[in-house]
Amino acid sequence: MQLGVREALSEAQIDRLVELYAYEWWTRDRSRKAVVAMLAGSDVTLALVDEAGELIAFARALTDGVFKAMIFDVIVAPAHRGGGTGDHLMHRMLEHPRLRQVRHKELYCLPEMVPFYARQGFSTDNGGVVLMRQAGAPPKGA
Repeated sequence: MQLGVREALSEAQIDRLVELYAYEWWTRDRSRKAVVAMLAGSDVTLALVDEAGELIAFARALTDGVFKAMIFDVIVAPAHRGGGTGDHLMHRMLEHPRLRQVRHKELYCLPEMVPFYARQGFSTDNGGVVLMRQAGAPPKGA
């Protein structure tokens, strides 16, 4: 299957992204309105689409363009998992012109996803850095 790459999503593709998010525990509470705001606030958005233009995979990143880039929301439609779609998505993301020269590309994932990201060159050896989070109120309209 020939996959297309999009950096901006159509309205139908945004609807599909919200649908994909609804199936995952880490994104199931995202409203369409919040997803639209998230897309607008992301520095890089990357979608893989099939021949019909249907969204089958998505990732996004926030970056300063020099030192740090944080990759978020890597998601592949269930029917397309295990066949290399995620690898293709990550390769395209890591080689994106806005990210290619960034010193540290980072992400966080569940332990079972470590082997997948290790194939992309990510490592759990981060000098002992610990993820910290301050949980705020949910976004308005979420």
